[in-house]
Amino acid sequence: MSSGLSDSLKKYSVSIIGASGYSGAELTRLLLRHPFVELQELYAFSQVGNKVSDLYPALNSNSVYKQYSGEKKSDIYFLALPHGEALQLVPSLVQAGKIVIDLSGDFRLKNCAEHNEYYKQLKSPEAFMTYGMPELFLNQIVKARAISNPGCYASSIILGLAPLFHGKGRGLAVRAINCTSTSGISGAGRSSKTELSFSEMSENVRAYKVGIHQHIPEIMQALGTSATDPSFDFSFTPMIGSLVRGIYSILNIQLEQPADTAEIQELYHSFYQQAPFVRVRDTMTEVKHVVHTNFCDVHIASMTKKGSLTIVTALDNLLKGAAGQAIQNMNLMLGINEATGLL
Repeated sequence: MSSGLSDSLKKYSVSIIGASGYSGAELTRLLLRHPFVELQELYAFSQVGNKVSDLYPALNSNSVYKQYSGEKKSDIYFLALPHGEALQLVPSLVQAGKIVIDLSGDFRLKNCAEHNEYYKQLKSPEAFMTYGMPELFLNQIVKARAISNPGCYASSIILGLAPLFHGKGRGLAVRAINCTSTSGISGAGRSSKTELSFSEMSENVRAYKVGIHQHIPEIMQALGTSATDPSFDFSFTPMIGSLVRGIYSILNIQLEQPADTAEIQELYHSFYQQAPFVRVRDTMTEVKHVVHTNFCDVHIASMTKKGSLTIVTALDNLLKGAAGQAIQNMNLMLGINEATGLL
């Protein structure tokens, strides 16, 4: 599939702004082995002057983290920064004609009021980029020059629900959805917070931001409604558990009318038939099935006679929930196979 950017075998130059965090490190690893790109610069802040191999020995790279001061030498820029920082950097990169993929939440929401409420920061109506979930918005992604990469929780939940809201699934009316998702500690980034230390999180699970997590409006937007005026009742309980990476989501859906389990299974298999990184599994999935991969596993767990449907999903928060999906989006924008460098 071609985006019109190039049909040649040229190598594109790529730089990462915010390369020293966990998502930045995964981007570095994936880009170093990608056949169509050449990793040019790795920008960081607290790690400026340090070698990549000192911070991440497994990457075996002699590159040194640099301070970003507005350079625009590369063809492609990935931004893996804390929320709020990309808002200041992306506009000039886009104006310079660069391909931009942002991993923060700064550009995901169309509704500015919802962004201001959930992210506690002001942004203009123009600060929106193409939402980069290939399984739902592939046609928009291949034409885009700037992509806002989905959030990790949002990816696990949207992919578990999308067949019910898009395509043939629109015939199944949804009354309510209750989501509970457990994330690995790496989802919080390379933080030194005491509550994320080994002694605090070992053999522990903790809920946080119940009902107010910033991925709620993103999920609702992707499902065709909004957090402000939802078309169904929605609740989300995020939890952090004593694992390093992975997200495990339990999605309890109340349908207006019961459906046959075989009908639901056929709906999901059909919807994801052309999606190389979504696996609809007939047996229960686990986090260990997906860590260190770009796969999201989806399992239709049960359907009651009263219309209660339970879906279970699993993905790696640093890959399909961040860096892997970003590379998948880049591939589509460059007109190459979306699985390149990811299998």
